[in-house]
Amino acid sequence: MNKKNSNALIIILLSATFNLLPSCKQAGTAPGDNLPSEWSNDKNVRWSYDLGGRGWSSPVIYGNKVFITAAYNETKPPVAEEEKPELPPPGPPPAAEGTNPLPPKPEGPPHQQEEDTTYKSEIWRCELICLNLKNGKEEWKKVAFKGNPRSGSHEGNGYASETPVTDGKRIYAYFGMTGLFCYDMKGNLLWSKDLGAYKTLNSWGTGSSPVLYHDILFQQIDNEEKSFIVALDAITGDEKWRSPRDEKTTYSTPYIWKNKTRTEVVTCGTTARSYDPETGKLLWEMKMGGKMSIPSPTGDIDHLVIGNTGGPDGIGSLSSVKPGATGDITPDTVTLVSSGVEWSRPDAGTGDPSPVLYKGFIYLLDSDGKSLKCFDAATGKTVYNQKLEKVMGCYATPWVYKDNLYITDERGTTSIVKTGAQFEMLSQNKLKDKFWASAALGYDAYVFKGDKKIYCISALGEK
Repeated sequence: MNKKNSNALIIILLSATFNLLPSCKQAGTAPGDNLPSEWSNDKNVRWSYDLGGRGWSSPVIYGNKVFITAAYNETKPPVAEEEKPELPPPGPPPAAEGTNPLPPKPEGPPHQQEEDTTYKSEIWRCELICLNLKNGKEEWKKVAFKGNPRSGSHEGNGYASETPVTDGKRIYAYFGMTGLFCYDMKGNLLWSKDLGAYKTLNSWGTGSSPVLYHDILFQQIDNEEKSFIVALDAITGDEKWRSPRDEKTTYSTPYIWKNKTRTEVVTCGTTARSYDPETGKLLWEMKMGGKMSIPSPTGDIDHLVIGNTGGPDGIGSLSSVKPGATGDITPDTVTLVSSGVEWSRPDAGTGDPSPVLYKGFIYLLDSDGKSLKCFDAATGKTVYNQKLEKVMGCYATPWVYKDNLYITDERGTTSIVKTGAQFEMLSQNKLKDKFWASAALGYDAYVFKGDKKIYCISALGEK
């Protein structure tokens, strides 16, 4: 992605929904005690892997395997970021998060613009790649699709913005309107599914990642024509249920909320909705407002934290939903609560990065990376609002490791902040690249996905 205003919205695609430990949480790989607190391009880099294509999806770690996706425009070579021409903004952009050269303060989607149809004459190659976590060597690389794209995508986006998901037996990758692909861990294609191709806002493309739960795969496909969420049998690819959605283009990823009452599939949009994962039955809905659905929800057994970006004429909201909610739980505009909402903060300032919920506190990062807010999860009250020094735009979702919050901005600076009621900046580390994807954590390594390379950071692997 580019750093122009028109690209700001696209970064939303990259922010995979991660809560505490990004990839290990979904992939079942617990981090060890030896993850480094210091790194740079010359320190604690176990290996790096050159990216020939573009893919703003986040890396995924399972055991000693690292999965990444990338898309290659075979019609024309990619232009180096620093050589790309400045593009005039088509309108006010949305709140940005940080991991690439972008406008300083994206705040909401641009106005509708004429569709760019040049993609119809381009040839793209979409790949799923498996690397060895120990040495960075390719174990296998598979071409999921090669040909003319079926829908448009912003030049700052591409066709590999959705993060794969794995259960350790199969790996699933969604390449936008191209299709959903399931491989085994050796790279053999098990099945693929055509879920349709639909026009997105301004042909900016897609960004909602697949989610896996109990052998059911969920994919949210919101667009300008026919929005829906679908549940597939993860083993066979057969459709289990599908629910139409009264939404336009969104980019957030569904969230599996395991609370003290039940398990739910929660989706964002101008209206947040919760579904029964087995049947697709609508459990509750809540009008959220905002101009663009970018961040994804997060939660624990007692709270679901959910918010939307505000757009050019509003401030992003944040709410806490109670377990067991039913029906329409839209908060009252005066009390800001309802039967299913314990508190709501229309002034929260939610940007593109998803909120982080950890030990009773919610951490919310501004899209421009200049401010970190901390809220009490039980009451929604502000604990602190702290300016961050030497931090640029932020699109990647922060993560927590050993009671510290890690924030990576688009210029490769990772700030380490102590969690809790008192703000304390512990240190900052720098990788020279451009980052929009969220990091992945393995047992003894971080994996960062930049614009040019994949970086494996390990205290045991310093060169």
